[in-house]
Amino acid sequence: MLRPILVACALALTACGHPVTAEPPAHTPAAAPLVATPGICPLPDSGFECDFQKRIKAAQDYAETRPGTTGFVLRDRESGAIWRNDHSGDMTWTASTIKLAMVVNLLERHRAGKIKLSAEDRSLMSAMLHTSDDDAADTLWKRYTGATFNAAFGTYGMTDLVPQKGYSASFPYWGYEKCTANDLDRLMNHILDAVPAEDRAYILGQMRAVGPVQQWGVWGPDSGVKNGWSEEDGGWVMNSVGFVGKDERYTLAIMNNLRGEGAYDEGRATDTEITRILFR
Repeated sequence: MLRPILVACALALTACGHPVTAEPPAHTPAAAPLVATPGICPLPDSGFECDFQKRIKAAQDYAETRPGTTGFVLRDRESGAIWRNDHSGDMTWTASTIKLAMVVNLLERHRAGKIKLSAEDRSLMSAMLHTSDDDAADTLWKRYTGATFNAAFGTYGMTDLVPQKGYSASFPYWGYEKCTANDLDRLMNHILDAVPAEDRAYILGQMRAVGPVQQWGVWGPDSGVKNGWSEEDGGWVMNSVGFVGKDERYTLAIMNNLRGEGAYDEGRATDTEITRILFR
């Protein structure tokens, strides 16, 4: 994101979501074993099947070994089971995950006849989703009024979201907002449950076809993702939200606040490995 302390935005690998000239190294660690005694389900009250309970437990154990803190929310949309770990309610910089909510709002206003999206607007929306382009987000935020965006985000389930003052000349600004993994979980499920079919198909198609800069975290051959990464005044945040499986059965929201204990590579590896343990 655009941060006062970021000199890294001028480099090929950026904290602000611009396209990069080369895909960053995955740095994914070796597979973590599913350590649970055969026949014993470690999370019997979770609502998930026993094998999935073991995977959740392994993902939690792995997250606890990683730099900083990681909040994640897993949802089985078919059974209705939801797992929230102890950090799922931690307030964390949204980074570029907020761009997903921006696209929802733009499509909603266009459909209601409040605005008329141009071909250029739609190109900018695609850039936000495909390569997490910050300039595209800036243009749309100014063109269609930041305060109007923020007023709508709570209706998409982002009820913990708080824009942060004192970081930019304008307020609110998409680049300085905090939310929780619970917010991202509710946003993703709002898209799947409440967004009109044509708009939903557009968003999901974009999330399935993200560029190399976003091919980590929840991303995979059976998945769609919107990632966000930035270096804030307290260190890096590496966030990933998306869906997995046939008919988007599962959703997963991860917010990794490294708190100065690691940086981009460590956070990318954490989000990717949590997803691998749960699904791959």
